[in-house]
Amino acid sequence: MKAIVTGHTKGLGMALAADLLARDIPVLGLARTFSNEMAARVPGLLQQIALDLADTHALSGWLNGGDLRRYLAGETSVLLINNAGTVQPVGGLADQDLAAVGNAVALNVAAPMMLSAAVVAASPGAEKRILHVSSGAGRSAYPGWSVYCASKAALDQHARAVALDALPGVRICSLAPGVIDTAMQEEIRATPAERFPMRERFVELQRAGELSPPEMTARAVIEYMLGTRFGIEPVDDLRTATP
Repeated sequence: MKAIVTGHTKGLGMALAADLLARDIPVLGLARTFSNEMAARVPGLLQQIALDLADTHALSGWLNGGDLRRYLAGETSVLLINNAGTVQPVGGLADQDLAAVGNAVALNVAAPMMLSAAVVAASPGAEKRILHVSSGAGRSAYPGWSVYCASKAALDQHARAVALDALPGVRICSLAPGVIDTAMQEEIRATPAERFPMRERFVELQRAGELSPPEMTARAVIEYMLGTRFGIEPVDDLRTATP
């Protein structure tokens, strides 16, 4: 078994990669930077590619370059975790930076879809389990989060449609992991209330100690992904999922 994790150098992505490595599952990490500290802890188990996943041209070039196929050659089981994402831009339409909109769609939507297709093509005969890290924002609209909500809803619909394709050996789920104590939450709490009217709700979650530690969430996500029921529900919520 081998795994691929996007955004593996910080937050939930780092915790997911660390959990997989602790299970002796080799990980290919895709992010803009390397994690030298993580690589030193598990020599030989972690491979890293420095890649801006919001750069669709660069991602396409890498996917067509053969590295992915070589990494997965001979594997009978493959895990893909599409974790990398951004909450920006936040605010109403008049406040949204156009380049940030394009960046968000490329990172949150195009990259997971491209990687999913590439992994399936690069590992014929292997069992593939694909997990999109989604959000409750993909299922409930929030003021100020039109781009983020739309991008996460796109992942949910992608998973539903792929599941309907019923491809042999392919399981997929777009999973909302809950509210996690990461830098993204700090970013949300630092957003001016006029841009994100729901800001106080997230401030209160942090104040009340209701943010899940990344390591705890990562462990639950990996257990869910490795479980026998993975893929039965193409869109699910970790907090209410059936074990």
